[in-house]
Parts: sequence; C-alpha cells; structure tokens
Amino acid sequence: MKRLWAPWRIKYIKAKKQKACLFCKSKRSPKKYFVILKNKYALSMLNLYPYNNGHAMVYPNRHVKDLTALKEVEILDLIKTLNQTKKILDWVLKPQGYNIGINISTISGAGITGHLHIHIVPRWKGDTNFMPVIYNTKIISQSLKDLYKCINNVKSKIN
Repeated sequence: MKRLWAPWRIKYIKAKKQKACLFCKSKRSPKKYFVILKNKYALSMLNLYPYNNGHAMVYPNRHVKDLTALKEVEILDLIKTLNQTKKILDWVLKPQGYNIGINISTISGAGITGHLHIHIVPRWKGDTNFMPVIYNTKIISQSLKDLYKCINNVKSKIN
C-alpha cells in the first residue's frame, strides 16, 4: 500500500469548533489568515483547508449570514472583491476554469453558517482523479505560505 503524507491536514481534523468567527478574526490578523485583499466592504482570503490549490473565499466586512442582509454598496464591493481575487488567481495560477459559489445554511453544505462567503475554486483539466473517489484523499500541490507569497508578489503588478 502506498501512502500520501499530508501532515498539515491534522490541524483541520483535530480543530475544535471555534466560537469566534474566522472571517471576523481575519480582519484583525490578515497575515495569519492569508487575507488576499481588503476593500471597504469586503475581503478575500485563502481557504485554510482548500478543496484545490488557490481555493479562496470572498466575504463581506460586516458579519451577516445572508445576501439579503447586505446593502447595495456592500454587494457591489463583494462582487468587485470577487473579480479582483479571481484576477489575482488568474495571474498566479493560470487555471483553466473556476467553480464559484455560495453555500447558505448547513443543509447546503456551509461549514461556516454565520458569515456569508463566496468560494472561488480554481480548476484545471485533470485535477479530479481517482484519489478522492478511491482513497477519499485530495492532493493540494502547493503550501498556503508559498501561494500567499506568490499572490503578494503579483498584487502590485496587477493594481
């Protein structure tokens, strides 16, 4: 039997449910939470437990759980931040496509239900294979620290 070592995943497996909101905490410690962008009403960050390399999340600055709670200016900034984050990921990772979506409530698959967020998952041809199906294992090809460094190097060139 072959083994695929992914020691960074143990943090997720052993993580206790946090009482404080991850997205709200990220505003106070942007580097610790791999915040990519911070605009007036919205932010984006790398997902600490990604589905794929470059998996990011865009979220409103205000702690709300549903789109209907946002003001028009917040919605506009949320979409602007989504577009800017996607552009950065385009430059750094050059994906062939994306899955972009919102899970609202636990029943829809949301892991964090109290703070609205949009997932951006870069995709490449062949990035799905037998590993998740047979071994319940997903291979992430780059560390968050390395990707975060690449993103910060590119941000100045794009803006």
